[in-house]
Amino acid sequence: MEIFQNATLATLQPGEQAYGLIPSGVIAVEDGIIRYCGTEQGLPAELKGQPTTDLGGALVTPALIDCHTHIVFGGNRAREFEMRLNGASYEEIARAGGGIISTVTATRSASHDELLAGALRRVDALLAEGVATLEIKSGYGLDIETELRMLRVARKIGHLRPVRIRTTFLGAHAVPADYGDDKDRYLTEVCLPALEKANAEGLVDAVDGFCEGIAFSTEQIARVFQKAENLGLPVKLHAEQLSNLNGAAMAAEHGALSADHLEYLDEDGVKAMKASGTVAVLLPGAFYTLREICQPPVELLRRHAVPIALATDCNPGSSPLSSLLLTMNMACTLFRMTPEEALAGVTREAAKALGLSDCGKLQEGLRADIAIWDAEHPSELSYRIGFTPLTTRIFGGLQ
Repeated sequence: MEIFQNATLATLQPGEQAYGLIPSGVIAVEDGIIRYCGTEQGLPAELKGQPTTDLGGALVTPALIDCHTHIVFGGNRAREFEMRLNGASYEEIARAGGGIISTVTATRSASHDELLAGALRRVDALLAEGVATLEIKSGYGLDIETELRMLRVARKIGHLRPVRIRTTFLGAHAVPADYGDDKDRYLTEVCLPALEKANAEGLVDAVDGFCEGIAFSTEQIARVFQKAENLGLPVKLHAEQLSNLNGAAMAAEHGALSADHLEYLDEDGVKAMKASGTVAVLLPGAFYTLREICQPPVELLRRHAVPIALATDCNPGSSPLSSLLLTMNMACTLFRMTPEEALAGVTREAAKALGLSDCGKLQEGLRADIAIWDAEHPSELSYRIGFTPLTTRIFGGLQ
């Protein structure tokens, strides 16, 4: 049993108190589970008199959750970053063979160990900011062998680092050059067989796709979702990033865990997401890097009470971002989200976006994934830029 007292607890439990805040709170951890979280006055009698650690008023939150990353990849795309600054659009670069396809080439040529070494550097940066749960997508192989290799690397990360990994199959990310524009043949010959093999090997927690003019139509994504549903796997979708193809509404019809990006989402899509319980995952790193001007409809999402999560979208092209704290700041400054919404977006709502119910809040019976910060108030986590106030990260009860 470990008991922390004199803590400012941001429980993220919904209620009248912003952040679910408990000043001068106490949190007790045993066997990797939160056994008590509340006021000193409410501490159970059997816990009184136990040894405690005085946190001196330090801020305690749930450990952070990065619910959308492409953190396993080969190479980098710094040259394309330069091209964009010289006037080329993301779509123009992609159609010229750059973008995702250039990363596919580098990823296919990288060994398991090379992919792992590169990914671990980025993962370590996130852990240093209090992240305890991390989603990792495939999608830079676009052949069966490399898609499986990416997912194996993702699983390996969970054995080498104290972090919970959720893997997502993203074979419907782009079409490799050797298939030209024959997207349906690629789905039939590569994507769907790769999903079957990955699932049989226990490598898949969810299935994703990229629904966009430069990627796949709603009808094509529906084929992937049908296969996922046949395998008993939940789905999610990259939707409405560059245009509105009504992908979010289609994803909602399939009961998707989340729809992500959403810059061009309209009110019909928002209503569909609300009806299905689909979480909106906003990715300000991609918005910033691509210098987009159409913002996701935060006010519409609020009005219809759609949960809003945030994530880094860590990837080599459109969001080379490996800081979830900076993501929170970006969401506040670019999208006008509040610091409370931002913190909820990387804890409580991010857990929902991954289909997890045992983390994301400070609550009795949940996992003891906890972050202790050198801060007095949770708004500080969104306020600072380039500063990590984390003092202690507790993962499953262990420091």
